[in-house]
Amino acid sequence: MPEEETPEVPEEVKVEVTPALEKWVPKTSLGKMVFEGKITSIDEILELGKPIKEPEIVDKLLPNLKSELILIGGRTGKGGGIQRIPIRITSVTKKSGRRFRMNAFVVVGNEDGIIGIGSGKSLEARNAVEKATQRAKLNLIKVKRGCGSWECACGGNHSIPYKVSGKCGSVRVQLMPAPKGVGLVADDETKKLLRLAGIKDVWVKTFGNTSTRINLITAVFNALKRLYVYEKVGK
Repeated sequence: MPEEETPEVPEEVKVEVTPALEKWVPKTSLGKMVFEGKITSIDEILELGKPIKEPEIVDKLLPNLKSELILIGGRTGKGGGIQRIPIRITSVTKKSGRRFRMNAFVVVGNEDGIIGIGSGKSLEARNAVEKATQRAKLNLIKVKRGCGSWECACGGNHSIPYKVSGKCGSVRVQLMPAPKGVGLVADDETKKLLRLAGIKDVWVKTFGNTSTRINLITAVFNALKRLYVYEKVGK
């Protein structure tokens, strides 16, 4: 039997956030509290450390949440080389031929200190993006911002308060505070995460195989997560 042809993936896949709050029936105690209006802030949930198990909770509390797709896939470009695309295609060979699966990686954030990341797999690109978006909503963290640059010392929230590092696989990153006007000194995919976190100025230094975008973004995410870990240890 002939093998299936590799499915075509469009260069741009939109992340559609369509909260179905009208049909939402809460299944967890946290969801019921949000549904009844007893909890009205996502900060309250994150500070208490309660796990979010229903994406509708985030849709209810953060209606202005934005999403970005990370370019984790690749295909042959017109002039040779690799052209980056938002969907990574993997295949498994069976007796009936090859079977393809789509993998997407999504970053969500409100551009004001709240971000999340998630990945999803499916037989179709659209379903993979939807799964990744829902999982990113369940993986939210709060990012501590500040102005830790001695060159600036304005006391604002345009950067991070101090140097921090993160790791995932072979990739290790360092985030360093930067003065106003420097901008995001990082690659394009890392900038997506930092922008959604509400960080405007920062220096990013990377080590390892950064071409693996999932590991790179996860390492930056882990570094941002440690900003509050250091604060708790200090207390």
